[in-house]
Amino acid sequence: MRTHVEFRSDAFPSEPGEEEEINPGRWGIALARYLRVELTARGFTGKDPFFEDWGCCIPLDNEGFSLWIGCGNYGDYDDGFLCFIQPRKPFVWRLFRKLDASGRIAAVADALDSALRSHPSIRDIRWWTDSEADAGT
Repeated sequence: MRTHVEFRSDAFPSEPGEEEEINPGRWGIALARYLRVELTARGFTGKDPFFEDWGCCIPLDNEGFSLWIGCGNYGDYDDGFLCFIQPRKPFVWRLFRKLDASGRIAAVADALDSALRSHPSIRDIRWWTDSEADAGT
């Protein structure tokens, strides 16, 4: 199941003061705002993005379990970005029940992929599975 996507783009630079909200050298709010609009247009509504110490979080409305996308710049490239879907495993536990999250995660991945591919300045899109991301491949 694909849960992590890296890509390159010069369309989402750091905004003034953003690194103080996250951590030095980290940014992603311009990307998070773009993705929120694009995901909403593809049927995934949610709340405004907010800062975390690693980048930005885009919470998505979802019944049954917490669902969100994390995004931020990616240190391997000056113009690189990484997004990841949470949960990243096909099953989640909720109130002592095991819920199948794989269909919803796959639908978010499809919408995210469509949003990225529709932007003319995004290139070199590469998806990773959860296990590939953990292995660093």
